Amino acid sequence: MVEVGVDEVGRGCLFGSVVAAAVALPETFPDDGWTSIKDSKKLSPRKRALLDSYIRMHAIACGIGIAMPHEIDEQNILQATMLAMHRALDQVSTQVQISSITVDGNYFKVYHEVPFECVVKGDTKVLSIAAASIIAKVFRDNMMKTLVTDNPDLQTYGIGTNMGYPTQAHIEAIRQHGLTDQHRKSFVVKSLL
Repeated sequence: MVEVGVDEVGRGCLFGSVVAAAVALPETFPDDGWTSIKDSKKLSPRKRALLDSYIRMHAIACGIGIAMPHEIDEQNILQATMLAMHRALDQVSTQVQISSITVDGNYFKVYHEVPFECVVKGDTKVLSIAAASIIAKVFRDNMMKTLVTDNPDLQTYGIGTNMGYPTQAHIEAIRQHGLTDQHRKSFVVKSLL
């Protein structure tokens, strides 16, 4: 039975999915590589990629959950985030028995009666949450890059660099070109048009 850290990325985006990761770490570490793990927002893309590989190699279990833009539009961003978190936990639960969950933030929807704790700014305080933040960020950024590679027109919105977040250039592109099928139509976008 293990403790699992959970975090999400992409809640504040105008474009694309919200992605959650769940990570169970070992009690002891094989080297000092774990000392580099911190909130994904405080790491360079290169360092995140290196740590993503390191975490996946040494974690007891790791899972990714995705809530698509249409699910965000149908449910709202909070419920879609919970859906993504539960999907990530579903993956982890096929690998280990989860004894407790530690979640970044101040809200979580009960997952199969497993005890949980919400930790505000948990990605700066709890190692497993920081690890989950890195896994989620690298996964989502790679999703965005793949979408742009497969659909070069998305670069009109700057998706390859802004990753779907509301930069001024992204907002202007929405005003000029309208929404794509990956934009969150009921989220923030309506207030921008």
